[in-house]
Amino acid sequence: MPITTFDDRTALVVVDLQHGIVGIPLAHPVDDIVERSAALLKTFRSRGLPVVLVNVAGAPIGRTDAGRVALNFPDGWTELIPALERQPDDLVVTKYSRSAFTQTGLAERLRDHQVTQVVITGIATSSGVESTARDAHEQGFHVTLPIDAMTDTDLARHEHSIREIFPRIAETGTTQNVLDALSDRS
Repeated sequence: MPITTFDDRTALVVVDLQHGIVGIPLAHPVDDIVERSAALLKTFRSRGLPVVLVNVAGAPIGRTDAGRVALNFPDGWTELIPALERQPDDLVVTKYSRSAFTQTGLAERLRDHQVTQVVITGIATSSGVESTARDAHEQGFHVTLPIDAMTDTDLARHEHSIREIFPRIAETGTTQNVLDALSDRS
């Protein structure tokens, strides 16, 4: 579903743009993803809309067919990148699973700010972004996904999420579509 409108209280959720993730091989140039997320951050902040910055600092302990390795992150791995220009009013969420909503209190914090809609960007499309979008949808938030402001380690997984999953749970478009729709609210 294309981007149609924004609720009065829409929040931007930026997933896992942190030192340990932006440096790994990705399907799209990370500088483009960071630049688009930064443009959205600037606009949301200028309009007094809530901003959520998410980092990941672990993983669930359950076994998977892919196996589980100990997670020992180097110093600075979980730190948010400077380009996000973290502000005192930003909500910051550290997650230990794929979704920013799992055991973080994010849904309650957003509701405390009367948020009814979220725009989600970040890395990785098929993991942190998709899991956060699915949870947001199931928690009753309207979800908007600027698909050019996210990427994955694997292009096929990125494209699968965009083509097969996102249209079922969200409105999708580009960063410019989001910026234009926010402009139309003025």
